[in-house]
Amino acid sequence: MAQLGSGALVLALVLAVYGIGASFIGVRRRVPELLASSYRATYGVAFLILVALIVLVISFVRHDFRLAYVAARSSRDMPIQYVISAFYGGQEGSLLYWAAVASGLGALALYLHRRSDRALLPYMTMTLLAIVTFFLLVLTIVASPFRLLPVTPPDGAGLNPLLRDPGMMAHPPFLLAGYASLTVPFAFGMAALVTGRLGSDWLRAIRRWTLLAWALLGMGLLIGAWWAYHVLGWGGYWGWDPVENLALLPWLTATAFLHSVIVQERRGMLKVWNLALLIATFALSVFGTFIVRSGMLSSVHAFAVSTVGHWFLAYLALVLIVGIGLLLYRLPGLQSERQIESVTSREGGFLLNNLLLTAMAFAVFWGTTFPLFSELFWGTRITVGPPFYNRVVGPLLLVLLALMGLGPLLAWRRTELPLLLRNLRWPLLAAGVVAGLGVIVLDRWWAVLAYAVTAFALVVTFQEYWRGVRARRRNVREALPVAAWEVLRRNNRRYGGYLVHLAILLMAVGIIASNAFQLERQFVLRPGEQGSIGPYTIVYRGLDDRRTADAEVVAAKVDVYRGERYAATVESYRFFYRNYEDQPTARMGITLVGLDDVYVVLDRWQDDGTASIRVYVNPLVIWIWVGGAVFILGTLTLFWPQPVPAPARLPRTVSGLAREA
Repeated sequence: MAQLGSGALVLALVLAVYGIGASFIGVRRRVPELLASSYRATYGVAFLILVALIVLVISFVRHDFRLAYVAARSSRDMPIQYVISAFYGGQEGSLLYWAAVASGLGALALYLHRRSDRALLPYMTMTLLAIVTFFLLVLTIVASPFRLLPVTPPDGAGLNPLLRDPGMMAHPPFLLAGYASLTVPFAFGMAALVTGRLGSDWLRAIRRWTLLAWALLGMGLLIGAWWAYHVLGWGGYWGWDPVENLALLPWLTATAFLHSVIVQERRGMLKVWNLALLIATFALSVFGTFIVRSGMLSSVHAFAVSTVGHWFLAYLALVLIVGIGLLLYRLPGLQSERQIESVTSREGGFLLNNLLLTAMAFAVFWGTTFPLFSELFWGTRITVGPPFYNRVVGPLLLVLLALMGLGPLLAWRRTELPLLLRNLRWPLLAAGVVAGLGVIVLDRWWAVLAYAVTAFALVVTFQEYWRGVRARRRNVREALPVAAWEVLRRNNRRYGGYLVHLAILLMAVGIIASNAFQLERQFVLRPGEQGSIGPYTIVYRGLDDRRTADAEVVAAKVDVYRGERYAATVESYRFFYRNYEDQPTARMGITLVGLDDVYVVLDRWQDDGTASIRVYVNPLVIWIWVGGAVFILGTLTLFWPQPVPAPARLPRTVSGLAREA
């Protein structure tokens, strides 16, 4: 199996290099047979990498501990779902998965665009194969997942305890697939720059591929937040960890790109900006992969220090040099066809949206990499913590939420002020009511402001959707649910976007509340003792020792009361896995009471049953997960195919005459 897997990777590397050469010579000398051969080589590379991936998964399932990677990541006592998911739990397997997704989606894109974008395909193929070649070089020379041990151990070390959780079965695959999916739009962008075909063809070719990568990254971030919330035990879902930040960066720039391409499609503007965003998004995905494997920044998500980091640094430099070089070379052909005529126009709104998103990305990038610069220039590593991000990114996000509400009301070219003010009546009224109630009820001025802005954007979103439904009902006379469905189905790009906006706003409701009004208390309790936090009383019932197939488990049982009323019983766990006894992991006891999450953490305990328990009350966190579900629904609607208009029917008399003729 090891020979089959490593042989498939070596053969894929040879085929990828051949494909690059065949595509280059075929397009330069106009030899269709060589171009066709390079396309078949692309399919072959994808197939061979898939073979290697399947071989690695089978090796895990069969507990083939002759492979060093399998022995280091799995054990016989692990449940089968974690054995299967362990293949991407380390550096070698994750890189193989990255290459498999990139090559597979690239081959699919090549097949789907084989007739519509023939001028771009040779250079798209070269770019795609060049990217895959880099990963194959790393997998065959530096970090092979098929390296054999000199002596086969009877059992493996087992998977990292932090990865033995359902959340981590989904979080890395989505995130890595998002990174890898960016290969396709980047390859098309490079093809457009090389060929000089800088119109709308390349945008049409990459829109759905960029959307796919953006959706996968977004879902990966959501699942990662859920995992952190119920496993890491600090009471939150986003800790501004360096690796979390680096995963957020390409999502922010991809979001900016998906908005700004609308301006280029509609008005022929922001051409340079769009290509710069595309290059930056792919480069940031490579940068995130590099940091995780370099050991330069400490993180709960990072791999061990490896020489792979140096390879990725050189590769990142090459990507930037080639991408920026081509962009500068094509600058004369990227001039905007029109200029922004008014600040209060939809073009101006999209540009401001882009500036805010890139400013947020830069702030996160600077805060994440600042320890490296401080050590380089001052000799001291200074770490930037969550307060920096909250103070810098928070205001930018607030302005972005306001723009999310104002943007749909702006017209192309110029917005008439009386019409804008008329459309703003209900949103401004909602914001004023929420602000007034907030001043009375809440004691955080910034939370009051944030909720007022969120209410403003929510009302605009519902108002715009209702206008579409009302127009549909007026023209077609459909029932309200049918009209709402048809509006979304027939114009999914616009109204699916509104669903995504709604998702972000719902998540904002939970983020604001949980950051502004979280309660925290530490208790040291004996069995039967109780403590209070806010309106809640917790009663500690004692400890329970258990044994699962792969771990020793200590569980603390706690009853939760709201006032005098019993609400729920929760258990907070500590897991001790074989070979990782000094790295206990946790799973929190979380229960939803009304709109509050009561969040229980077992910190320490003694032989007599006394336990140190940390309790948080996190209000409205449920809206983050509701917003996440709406986000998934919204992104799925964006992929729906547009309905094909039915051919117009001739009147019966006319069609009859035509048949007679």
